[in-house]
Amino acid sequence: MPTLMECGSFSHAGARLAYSLAGPASGPRIVLMHGILMDSLLNRDLAEALAQAGYRVALLDLQGHGRSDKTTRAQDLRIDLFGQQAIALLDHLGWSRAVLGGVSLGAITALHAAVQAPNRVNGLFLEMPVMERAAPAAALMLVPLMVGARYAARPWRFGARQLRRLPRPRRGLWQSLLNTVSQDPEHLAAVIHGVLSGPVVPPLRERLRLSMPALVIGHAGDWLHNLKDARALSQELPNAELIIARSPLELRTRPTRLMPEILRFFERTQADPQTSDQQQA
Repeated sequence: MPTLMECGSFSHAGARLAYSLAGPASGPRIVLMHGILMDSLLNRDLAEALAQAGYRVALLDLQGHGRSDKTTRAQDLRIDLFGQQAIALLDHLGWSRAVLGGVSLGAITALHAAVQAPNRVNGLFLEMPVMERAAPAAALMLVPLMVGARYAARPWRFGARQLRRLPRPRRGLWQSLLNTVSQDPEHLAAVIHGVLSGPVVPPLRERLRLSMPALVIGHAGDWLHNLKDARALSQELPNAELIIARSPLELRTRPTRLMPEILRFFERTQADPQTSDQQQA
């Protein structure tokens, strides 16, 4: 039976940000964030598995995504500002600390949040991180999409309206993908512009100071989510480990092999001496 998700929202820097919660209120806290142009449904199935294991999981829609406020102001959609939104969610929920993480954009947003407020972060769950080596691939993939959204907005909107009429898939991954391709082109272009205009990841000197437990998940054969980047990040972070997925979809379509290691990591974030003082609200 699917886990019941509680939905809410809060205001931060003039924007309304949406989130969902799953799992027992007294459980150890986790915040998961989605990839670029996607939404919190991407992590719903993972959140349900973690909730059933006893964790309290929050899924955040970053500004410009999902149920959160949209904007055409690219300067409001930088990744370092997304990191501030993750910390603001902790404040709103009254959580003194949590494990932060996510996939792709969500992973590097968690890194920014950890640099900004390391005392609020029990651990980092970093799936498919996008690092410096991947910047050219990101530009090659995202800039044409941004240009198409801006200069072919009229036919794009027509196609998006047709896609929004389709039945919603059952799996969160496919729901999130359908929402991505059916969103307004003006908002999509603004998100890409904002993400590319600010810092992608915190500088190396700041990453080296992040001593909380970290789990990095990488996979081969992907220019954007380069396995060499994942390996390098796991070596830079002083308290990190690396696991390698068979594909970018394995955790969301066939999670059985990866989940035992993931659950062991989350257990370690609670047992680690640096995080054992987590307060329960």
